[in-house]
Amino acid sequence: MLVLSRKKNQSIILDGNVSIEVLQIKGNTVRLGIKAPQSVRVLRGELKPFGMASESEDEFSLGNSESVVSQAG
Repeated sequence: MLVLSRKKNQSIILDGNVSIEVLQIKGNTVRLGIKAPQSVRVLRGELKPFGMASESEDEFSLGNSESVVSQAG
């Protein structure tokens, strides 16, 4: 696992076509913005993709249907 620190308005680029930007930090909540191609699914980490109950919670696809919330650990 790669662990990075980011400040407001800073971003992370994944595979050259997915951008994750820190939009707001309020208390212990971080608001993230995600830009990704339509072909990339975005799901919150606590939701298991439909039909993939055997997958571990750390393994999920990204896609544009929902926001991804940072999981503190």
